[in-house]
Amino acid sequence: MGDIGLDVVAFLVLAGLAAGFVDAVVGGGGLIQLPALLLGLPNAAPVQVLATNKLASICGTTMASATYYRRVRPDPRTFLPLMLLAFVGSAGGAFVASQIPRAAFDPLVLVALVVVGAYVVFKPSLGGDTALRFAGHHHTFAAMGTGLVVGFYDGALGPGTGSFFVFTLVGLLGYSFLEASAKARLANWATNLAALCVFVPQGAVLWGVGLAVGLANLLGAYLGARIAVSRGAGFVRVFFIVVVSAFIVRIGGAVLGLW
Repeated sequence: MGDIGLDVVAFLVLAGLAAGFVDAVVGGGGLIQLPALLLGLPNAAPVQVLATNKLASICGTTMASATYYRRVRPDPRTFLPLMLLAFVGSAGGAFVASQIPRAAFDPLVLVALVVVGAYVVFKPSLGGDTALRFAGHHHTFAAMGTGLVVGFYDGALGPGTGSFFVFTLVGLLGYSFLEASAKARLANWATNLAALCVFVPQGAVLWGVGLAVGLANLLGAYLGARIAVSRGAGFVRVFFIVVVSAFIVRIGGAVLGLW
């Protein structure tokens, strides 16, 4: 990091802290951290920024996953197949990451976030308590499909992945927001690991920057996970709505050319 000023390092560390907190509660910290890395590393190749973002993110998801696992005890019959297919999907997405233009994703992500946000707002009972919609193999297949599709998106681009995991686990499988957040963190850890398995051999990771931002991300994730567990599903739901609304404004402005 010798050619990066202290002001840029401080900016990236603060972004990593905020991203870790948001990601641990409802996911989507990449929508804070990735743009910050793009601004702070203007001379880095896109794949280097994506790879460095994954290194920083896995620090936070490791801490958040451990905290949620100890305090929520998510069912391994759901999170293990979810993690496995999320890993496979993310690895596939990472292989094609450099082939997909960012411009092709923003409008699609914007539409998805608007639909997700509206659905949660107009269904206030959604995610308050766990009421599973599938049983047995149907539940496992639904979890695996979620992992594969959202995992592929995370490997290819990433921002908002945790929020998509949370919403799908709540809206499709029927988990409460708190239980969904716990499983989403475990799945997000698997997607980050898969992407790094692709990016590290390519030499794409900027290790100094990634570890500095990663330590801040880890601290933010620790604080976010503890607060989410202590406050419960209601807090996570409100936080989810606020974060998704902020993402809609940010991505919508980018699509419309406002910034």
